[in-house]
Amino acid sequence: MNKQQGAIGIFDSGYGGLTILKEIVNKLPQYNYIYLGDNARSPYGTRSFETVYQYTLQCVEWFFKQNCHLVILACNTASAKALKNIQQKNLPFIDADKRVLGVIRPTSEIIGNYSNTKHIGILATNGTVQSNSYVIEIEKFYPEVKIFQQACPMWVPLIENNEHENKGADFFVKEYTQALLKQNDKIDTVLLACTHYPLLLKKIKDHLPADTKIISQGEIVANSLANYLQRHTEIEMKCLKEHKIEFYTTDAVEDFNKHAATFYGKNINARHIDL
Repeated sequence: MNKQQGAIGIFDSGYGGLTILKEIVNKLPQYNYIYLGDNARSPYGTRSFETVYQYTLQCVEWFFKQNCHLVILACNTASAKALKNIQQKNLPFIDADKRVLGVIRPTSEIIGNYSNTKHIGILATNGTVQSNSYVIEIEKFYPEVKIFQQACPMWVPLIENNEHENKGADFFVKEYTQALLKQNDKIDTVLLACTHYPLLLKKIKDHLPADTKIISQGEIVANSLANYLQRHTEIEMKCLKEHKIEFYTTDAVEDFNKHAATFYGKNINARHIDL
């Protein structure tokens, strides 16, 4: 093994990033991946900008110690509240040759292509909505598009407690989707701007007009990563290609393994780390 090479790091505050990892592995199975869920400090969506930044930075530094040269923040809240600071303030001093990428920009670059009315709804955590990151980024690429955001604070707890398929979840799915639609009746495209939300996709579809386009991020991020590696051969050459995946959590391994299978689609065996 070339000691100058390492796995691609995939980070999330908990389980949601596994929906991103699943699509990335489907698209790019040849690479090695390390997934870290910071479950002990999850959820990030209700925490302050400074706290999310500090937590995310700690996890990014852990990835670098595992010899990862490229880390993907597969978490919208971390991407919204921490990515810019890490890229601008920390990377130049830690290692200017390493890269940290997020999930907001790849989505923002193409989301406008899905909407005919140019009215797009965003369903997200409180943290992502408060950051206004999607509004800012989408405007750069599609200044004519109007964005409407709705925070869905109950969705992540429902999913992480395995209640998302029960009837009780319908109440909160209906509440937030209807609140979004009330903002504007021209919304024809809805982005699930949290990596947990694809697990609620069926219920979300039931509470949105039948012709609404519902966009999940997994495939978008996977395609964007493939394109990035093609364009940045200096990074791609540092990525190990042994078809291996390792999973880590900052919380109880047994709980992580049990819930992770729901997100990833297959059983996994994680290891515990302390930060």
